Amino acid sequence: MTYLWSGMILIGIVYGVLTGNLEAVTEAVISSSKEAVNLCIGMAGITAMWTGIMKIAETTGLVEKLSGGLRPVLKLLFPELTGEVRACSYISLNFLSNMLGLGWAATSSGLLAFQELDRINRENCIRLGETGKRGIPIASNAMCTFLIINVSSLQLIPMNMIAYRAQYGSPQPAAIAGPGLVVTMISTAAAVIFCTIMNRRR
Repeated sequence: MTYLWSGMILIGIVYGVLTGNLEAVTEAVISSSKEAVNLCIGMAGITAMWTGIMKIAETTGLVEKLSGGLRPVLKLLFPELTGEVRACSYISLNFLSNMLGLGWAATSSGLLAFQELDRINRENCIRLGETGKRGIPIASNAMCTFLIINVSSLQLIPMNMIAYRAQYGSPQPAAIAGPGLVVTMISTAAAVIFCTIMNRRR
């Protein structure tokens, strides 16, 4: 990504110099930087509010109760995680955050979930003597499934996108909720089907 963005910026500057539009490039850089800062400040409040709400829900036990409703789904998607309470809790919190469209809030729980899945996978690989090149364990079915479903990200309320639309003056920022739900349902269904087929192959 570093090379990609650096290359795009360099190409833009070089093109501006060759076409005599260097002044326009400079103005675009300044205005875009200002807009980026304003957007970050506007999104910081919304993110802080929803992250706080999720933390309160976690502290009061609401997340645990909601996670209980996801256990049949987790058992279907991750049959090898039976008895792994911590991993299932992190996965549930990540799924709930994504369902609310809180991608930023879902990052921490997603990292913790993947870290726990990696620990379980390493222990299993050491116990069974199954490792890839240079002794590095091969990603487990649970790790691959979690990653793919996390990327597909079923969203009941795309809160981040609604906030972006409101920030840029959309007259109906929540109008994206319906289409977003349909699209993410399709993408998540495709992810589940793909993971089921590939897990059976492995």
